Amino acid sequence: MKLFPTILLLVLATAAAFAQEPAAKARAAIEGMVTKDPDGQPVKKALIELIAENQSEAGNYTAVTGADGAFRIENILPGRYHLFTEHTGLLEIDRHRSSRSDGRILTLSAGQELKDLHLRLQAAAVLRGRVTDEDGDPLSNAEITVLRQTYAAGHSRWEQAGAERTNDLGEYRIANLPAGNIYVSCSPPPDFKSLIESGGAGGDVRSDARSNRDKPVMSYQTVYYPGTSDRGQASPIQLQAGDEFPVNFSLAPSPSLSIRGSVVNLPPRTSATIMLQSRDFNLVLNGGEMHKDGTFIIHDVSPGSYTIMAMVDGSPTPMSARQSLQVGSNNVDGVRLAPQAGATLRGRLRLESRAASRFDPQQIFLTLQLTDGDDDAANATAHDSFSNLAHVAPDGSFQWADVPAGEYYVQTVGDPTQDWYVKSVNAGGRAADDGGITVNGGAVTVDLVLSSNGGIVEGVVVDSKGQPISDAVVVAAPAARTRMDRYRKTISDQSGHFSLHGIRPGDYTLFAWESVDGDAYYNADFLKLYEGQGSALHVSEGDRKSLQLTGISEAEEQQ
Repeated sequence: MKLFPTILLLVLATAAAFAQEPAAKARAAIEGMVTKDPDGQPVKKALIELIAENQSEAGNYTAVTGADGAFRIENILPGRYHLFTEHTGLLEIDRHRSSRSDGRILTLSAGQELKDLHLRLQAAAVLRGRVTDEDGDPLSNAEITVLRQTYAAGHSRWEQAGAERTNDLGEYRIANLPAGNIYVSCSPPPDFKSLIESGGAGGDVRSDARSNRDKPVMSYQTVYYPGTSDRGQASPIQLQAGDEFPVNFSLAPSPSLSIRGSVVNLPPRTSATIMLQSRDFNLVLNGGEMHKDGTFIIHDVSPGSYTIMAMVDGSPTPMSARQSLQVGSNNVDGVRLAPQAGATLRGRLRLESRAASRFDPQQIFLTLQLTDGDDDAANATAHDSFSNLAHVAPDGSFQWADVPAGEYYVQTVGDPTQDWYVKSVNAGGRAADDGGITVNGGAVTVDLVLSSNGGIVEGVVVDSKGQPISDAVVVAAPAARTRMDRYRKTISDQSGHFSLHGIRPGDYTLFAWESVDGDAYYNADFLKLYEGQGSALHVSEGDRKSLQLTGISEAEEQQ
């Protein structure tokens, strides 16, 4: 879920507020050097950040490299950290020369001095160009977006890597781009379409189109490099480190697709706002107002997968509707949206553990995750008042309000020990462990049991020669591959060591990749490619197991 990084930051900050000041411990130290690829020259004034995974037990530290590229950080509390390196115009890379977004993982023990760290940066790429209209005149305020194809929650998605609007000369420049394949889109200015609609000999083109549906609506549309409105026909650009790659666009009016439908069962004296969210981009792209008779139309829609949403305005209780749509080469007619009020989920958490009496439940936060693996941005958009994060009260009670309809799993975040797992869920008087919680308005009572007796699997990741692999992605994939809430993931540290906590009893396959694209491991078809390279493991309650994993190399991933 893409809200997890933001949620975790909030959780860590809140958990730290509940935690006591760490006891005095012997401190650790690290030192190393930052160089620039490919010539290996030292980098001066690079910012080094050491961020603790557990903010309640450790802290954050910074340093700046000297003229020789060297740095040193002392008095570090023992713990597990993410090490980041930043410098204007440069990006951190790993040993595969891929951009490193999660930093390097370090585990530091009391009194340890970790020396000879080598952090590598390379020049970022730049995309620049100009946007003009059909007459060759500059088009200001057009939006250029740089996209990458990656995996989010196991689904192939387009992820934004950068964006910029054109200036009064129609020019743009997008900096700090990592090397690799990118796609580029150009969207017309938000107010430029209205100039086309009201200007020129055609008069009110859209009014004409409503009375004569055979006549296509003309508008400026989003286009993709090298100049197509179909995302499937977009061509990738291979950026190299330090590139300054020129990409120009020329926009001209063309026929556009539309979505027509109606909103039904609205309360008296209310209206609805219609939003169209791309499932490819996880962004809200288009919107429309409902007419007095309940009908609506959304113009300028490109082919693709969408979620269409209706949010009710003027209702004392938040109401919404959402529906999946696939838009091909033709207009979509007859969409019917029936908003309903969100549900209230109230429950109580029970901690099943000998140590439960000594554990503060306020350190636990709960989230709802859609069972279809989709991101929850659509739900957050549909109900502005719906917060996906529930804080457990001292008496174990929790609540979600205005929850949109759907099937949900419950997940925990913010557990400082990482050992707790969801053992059982009862919703509305029935077990919801396998099928999830069905939400369809009204009120739902949830009884949740957490156990601290989850399995622990630890070990080391090595290469074909038996040498430890640092920063490998280690994943425990459950037998039920659709249950994202039962996966466990971690990153190996500088010694190749990994540790997975809070594993629910069951059958798993453990994989270790030297690198992996986004959240591809949530995709069952992706995992099938590596079944023979994983290690099967049965985990019982309270198990503590140790094993050695052979990392899947970049060459093996491409086979």
